[in-house]
Amino acid sequence: MTPPASPPPEAYALHVSGLTHRFGQTLALDNVSLAVPRGAFVVLLGPNGAGKSTLFALATRLYDNVSGEIRILGHDVRRQPMAALKNLGVVFQSRSLDSDLSLQQNLIYHASLHGIPRREAKHHAARALATVGLAERAGDKVRALSGGQARRVEIARALLHEPTCLLLDEATTGLDVASRASVLAMVRGLVAERAVGVLWATHLVDEVDEEDAIVLLHKGRVLFNGHGPALLALAETQSLRTAFLRLVDNARGGAAP
Repeated sequence: MTPPASPPPEAYALHVSGLTHRFGQTLALDNVSLAVPRGAFVVLLGPNGAGKSTLFALATRLYDNVSGEIRILGHDVRRQPMAALKNLGVVFQSRSLDSDLSLQQNLIYHASLHGIPRREAKHHAARALATVGLAERAGDKVRALSGGQARRVEIARALLHEPTCLLLDEATTGLDVASRASVLAMVRGLVAERAVGVLWATHLVDEVDEEDAIVLLHKGRVLFNGHGPALLALAETQSLRTAFLRLVDNARGGAAP
């Protein structure tokens, strides 16, 4: 029987295969593979130090991957960096908006980095701010925003050039419960409305829905790659939190909780 054909590379917003990375003698990522289909929400779940930020740095070319392959919409980030990165939007864990500039000014400056002319940049900025529900605050300085609103601006900035793939690294860090829920719901909405492929990196299990596609990362290794129900079955529990703790603890060589 002929096996089913694999989807073409361009079917994936992000496709990572066999990715290994070291910092000196420290193994940060160990043969990591994962895929984010277009129009899908995938959770990269792992404790602090799991390697989530390293993977993001490699995908965005802040670091160079010499082992394995990263493709964005079918484009290899090493061999076709311009084609790959023009399809990629990123929200890093650390805040990077200029608090003394307005929302619009921040976005227009970022648009210039993508080669978008100023006149077009204003249109792109207005549309992106409308997408995140902050169109009426375009002229306000960033310093006047709440933490959740500032995160929305960073997401708007990531959407300026209409990417196919969106990477968010611990995007709710420092936010209160209501703001976290609002930001997460907005990103899930982008998946449904724009068919954006999202990789949502977090250490917070309560940001994961049971039906989500989940990649569980621990000390640079993928412990699980599948959907929530399969994770529950593997860990023999009805709780995602318990499943997460059990697999991580087992990987550490400890006793299952």
